Amino acid sequence: MHVDHLLRLDRLDLSLVWGDETLLGQEIAGVTATDLEDPTRFLQPGEVVLSGLVWWSRDDAPAKTDRFVSALRRAGAVALLAGEETHGHVPRELVDACRRHRVALVSVPPHTSFRAVTEAVYLRQWGELGRHAPGGHHALPENVRRDLDRALEGGATTGELLDRAFAHLGAPVCHLLTATGRTVARTGDAARLSAREAAEALRDGRGTTLRVEAEGTDFDTWHLHLPEEGRVPPRVLQEISELLGRHRRGRDRHRAARDLAAARLVEAVGALRADTDRLRGALDSCGLADRAAYTVVAAALEPDGDAGADGVAALAEALGHLPSAAFAAARGADGETVAVVAHEGSAADAVEEGLRAAWPLVRDCRPESAWRVGLSLPVTDPTSLNTALAQARYALAAVPAAPPRVAGLRDLGGLALLLAGVPSGVREVYRATVLGPLLGAGRGSGAMLLETLEVFLAHDCSWARTAEALHIHVNTVHYRVERIETLTGRDLSRLDDRVDLRAALLCR
Repeated sequence: MHVDHLLRLDRLDLSLVWGDETLLGQEIAGVTATDLEDPTRFLQPGEVVLSGLVWWSRDDAPAKTDRFVSALRRAGAVALLAGEETHGHVPRELVDACRRHRVALVSVPPHTSFRAVTEAVYLRQWGELGRHAPGGHHALPENVRRDLDRALEGGATTGELLDRAFAHLGAPVCHLLTATGRTVARTGDAARLSAREAAEALRDGRGTTLRVEAEGTDFDTWHLHLPEEGRVPPRVLQEISELLGRHRRGRDRHRAARDLAAARLVEAVGALRADTDRLRGALDSCGLADRAAYTVVAAALEPDGDAGADGVAALAEALGHLPSAAFAAARGADGETVAVVAHEGSAADAVEEGLRAAWPLVRDCRPESAWRVGLSLPVTDPTSLNTALAQARYALAAVPAAPPRVAGLRDLGGLALLLAGVPSGVREVYRATVLGPLLGAGRGSGAMLLETLEVFLAHDCSWARTAEALHIHVNTVHYRVERIETLTGRDLSRLDDRVDLRAALLCR
């Protein structure tokens, strides 16, 4: 890692005060933090020195500063990283001394901790030491780095950056993937991967995978994946990852305006009365105006329904798997995540099918979470979006407990459709009354009995098919059902009791 690499890490927000190309190209061997006036005996050659400048004062400033910087020079330090928090700036005397002794000087803003700088250096070094591929000591050539920097500043797309970054290496096969297996970009010769194949490749550790450092979530974090291990020197791959991280952070900053527009659209859709002008203006701000049809999607995280910003990221990532759909997603008034999806009139079924396929991949990113998704019927008139949101919430309330836990209004019928309109407080009381003994039967056994009851009812109370579905012996099914009947006081051979228990299971 060179000194100029530190300056390129956007998350550190460091600024060069003084230093030429030769000094900035020096290799960093380590980091030392000190505020001693003479730190010579604690320094090793090749280190960068972090100092809060507590030792500095206006009294005898030139002489004291000269002693400190000359000590760094004698010890072989490659740069001084001066913290601004103590004095609010980097003293002029320090700049003059660094220029005189030829020590690169970098300012560290108050909001950047010394720990963050230290971790940035050592995490990079540990990543390099953990890989022993041939050529691991090579870095991107200077002309390539400059070309990539110019492309980044010129607004190149993600795919263009990926192609240009690997072109000088013989264009190895590389995919830029999200945690759910969605392909963000791929090099020219890289084959298309299905989302399932890509997600499995990330999980199984095949080839070489490197996480791109940016403000992602469990769902939309970027990963560089090369199926051929050892094809690219680790340090070169790390520098490409850093470049893509800067690109991603730039995209995320520009996304703030889109997020605000999405929030306004969801607020307009959730209004008690449809305001035509407001809805059309909000759709236009999100780039969704004048589309053939719209579907509203509502998603929630159990048990409280509110997944916050992660809920928006999860639903947006799932919708990102739909190639022909444009959407805007934000938190709804009730804490759920709401998305307005624009599509061709004939593509309504494709939206639901796509979400059913993508949602398990989203769920796998956080297996301990229980997500539910409800979809409205498609509407063609923006003034019907308010009704569509009510439908999506209605479907959300009636989502079945079994995977994939994605339901459209047209999928619901009978008891589930009826119970979706019952107030949540009433459903909770009924569920607790009927299933209370099972819910309190102990964390392990209670969950096991609830699962058995649900599968047993779903298979029309067939002992054999329930045993096959649960991969247990039929005698175990008999034992569990008897236990359920004893705890609930219901007889599963009676239709009325079956309906009671089925209704209670749907009241969640």
